[in-house]
Amino acid sequence: MTATQQTLLPTYDHQPGTGPTLVFLHYWGGSARTWDLVVNRLAGRDMLTVDFRGWSRSSTLPGPYTLGQLADDTLAVLADAGVTDYVLVGHSMGGKVAQLVAATRPAGLRGVVLVGSGPAKPAAQVTPQYQEALSHAYDSAESVAGARDHVLTATDLPASVKAQIVTDSRTATDAARTEWPLRGIAQDITEHTRRVDVPALVVAGEHDQVEPVGVLRDNLVPYLSHAEFVVLPHTGHLIPLEAPAGLVEAITAFAPAT
Repeated sequence: MTATQQTLLPTYDHQPGTGPTLVFLHYWGGSARTWDLVVNRLAGRDMLTVDFRGWSRSSTLPGPYTLGQLADDTLAVLADAGVTDYVLVGHSMGGKVAQLVAATRPAGLRGVVLVGSGPAKPAAQVTPQYQEALSHAYDSAESVAGARDHVLTATDLPASVKAQIVTDSRTATDAARTEWPLRGIAQDITEHTRRVDVPALVVAGEHDQVEPVGVLRDNLVPYLSHAEFVVLPHTGHLIPLEAPAGLVEAITAFAPAT
């Protein structure tokens, strides 16, 4: 990328390899490196990871930070990277962005993998009171650690990964940090998701408290015309960090290199 492009586009990393490009979109509070444990297990595959606008290396980019803007950014990054044959892999907020991208039926899109994804239809638990409380989950390192240990995960993570979660959740602009809980999480995108015309794989975590198995089964799968549904055992919401091996197995079966 040129310096000019870097001021307009989110920062991304493109690792050339075989097969359709796997395009990884991170969760609210994550970054491109949220996918490191997955990417490292997919050596040789063509892969692209991105820091969403307002987060991590893209934290200096101006708003808006809406789901629609993140979807537009994703398409712009794909064009900039010359990616023309790909599968979207979106986690949580990134999964909702992936649905919006796929709904535009872009040329070259082969499929979508929705990992602990924000559902097309918001869950009943998403009330204004819930949203307000959620908007403060990342207010401090201490609040992030509390959310990480008691809500986001169901397994014990290495200290380095725990620290990464805190750093990434705090490395965002205030407007980007509050956009998802105050608006994006409550956005009903069912009419968009119904337009997705490529195969989809929905991956749920057995003990996910944020996007529970039942919510994904009822509020996401029915709006996808070609959906497989897989539940990974033991894991909570941070599936790419808690169950990378199982996730890689699911991705590889759905989108093989050849």
